[in-house]
Amino acid sequence: MHTRTGTLDRRGWLTGAAGLAALCTTHRLVRAGDPSGRPAGQPVPTPADGLGIGVVGARYQGSVIAAAARAHGRVVALADADRRVLDLSLVDGNVARQTGLSPEAIYADVATADRHVDYRRVLDDPRVAVVLIGAPDHWHAKMIVDAVQAGKDVYCEKPLTLTIDEGRAIRRAVEMSGRVVQVGSWQRSDHRFRTAVEMVRQGRIGTLEKVEVVLGRNVAGGPFHTAPVPDALDWNLWQGQAPDVPYVPERCHYTFRWWLDYSGGQITDWGAHHLDIAQWAIGSVPVEVEGSARFGDPVAGTAPADRYTVPVDFSVRYRYANGVEMTVADHGRNGILFTGTGGRLFVNRENLSGRPVDELVAHPLGRGSFSLYDFDNTTRPERSGKIEAIKNHMGNFFDCVASRRRPISDVESQHRSATTCHLGGIACRLGRTLRWDPEAERFPDDPEADALRSRPQRAGFEVRA
Repeated sequence: MHTRTGTLDRRGWLTGAAGLAALCTTHRLVRAGDPSGRPAGQPVPTPADGLGIGVVGARYQGSVIAAAARAHGRVVALADADRRVLDLSLVDGNVARQTGLSPEAIYADVATADRHVDYRRVLDDPRVAVVLIGAPDHWHAKMIVDAVQAGKDVYCEKPLTLTIDEGRAIRRAVEMSGRVVQVGSWQRSDHRFRTAVEMVRQGRIGTLEKVEVVLGRNVAGGPFHTAPVPDALDWNLWQGQAPDVPYVPERCHYTFRWWLDYSGGQITDWGAHHLDIAQWAIGSVPVEVEGSARFGDPVAGTAPADRYTVPVDFSVRYRYANGVEMTVADHGRNGILFTGTGGRLFVNRENLSGRPVDELVAHPLGRGSFSLYDFDNTTRPERSGKIEAIKNHMGNFFDCVASRRRPISDVESQHRSATTCHLGGIACRLGRTLRWDPEAERFPDDPEADALRSRPQRAGFEVRA
């Protein structure tokens, strides 16, 4: 069954401390004015063989989520800047190991003519109602905006954005289009993490005082060498909005995340998961951030760099509007430790522990008592672990596509979580304490920091909303 509560406007939540606390839990109806002409709330018609699904970026995670989406529709189109992904020869072997489906099975219904280098051909396909985006981080904003403006509903991998201002552009585009967008921060649909957040918010550890997050270290590497661009790869397209630099194999595919041109390293990679969960439990947003980091040689920002440009090591401290302090480290036991006036609990992808957790035996907290999301489908089983949780996360997305409800990892919550990640990255680059105005979404009286809310975008690849 689904549970529902009332709906409120986003801006109304931003007035005062109570509004800041509620910001992370807002789930209102998608705006009327659906480009399809359907009234708000009217279900999307589903053909006999399911909604048509297009996949953009399929080397690894894009194919993982495509496998999950097959339970709800039919994958009919595929796009990737690398033709070796289109012919499935470069799809990561972990896809089949993790999902139990071969790439050939996942894309069995995608004809050769429906496999494109240019993702816009997928958006042009009238059969495609839903677009799954598994492209690198620097492409997320433009692809989401283009997709919703084309009238598609979207499931996009995390992190939502490369910069803070991109999140504002996505918000505008989604509000104007009335489309449903789910971000792949699937830990929100993992029963272990959801239980931890509900426990904190329902006072099972008393009043929350401190959160300690460990993400893991960035990868150091280089110097690397330029190489001829593979014939199968459209390197210009792959670079997108980022600076045009000579091809270096280590810039591409999985290792893109260690280059600041395309990502933010662990603080946006794992941070999009763990900081999102931490912030959901805190129930507020940051107003101050302090970071320190050690960068390699050459200094980050020099281009073209010949080695990974993310920090060699980093630490961040946040102060929230409700007084909670959160620290983020790159070493220690990966996970999140919540400390309150009445106890502590720890959660990661393998474990939920602490005295308050032990007390659940005598004082259960069932799903019927969960209160942080108003459209839970309790007919689905409790699932934990990446692949199992993605099944529920994808299910929530398709529930919302049908009902025109806001999904559990909606654009507003994920923009705020991504902003928290970006604030940490900016503080690390500047090496000082920064004040943040979460309503104006600016650094007050700090033009140096404010300039880092966005980046120059290469002509032809701008995000326009």
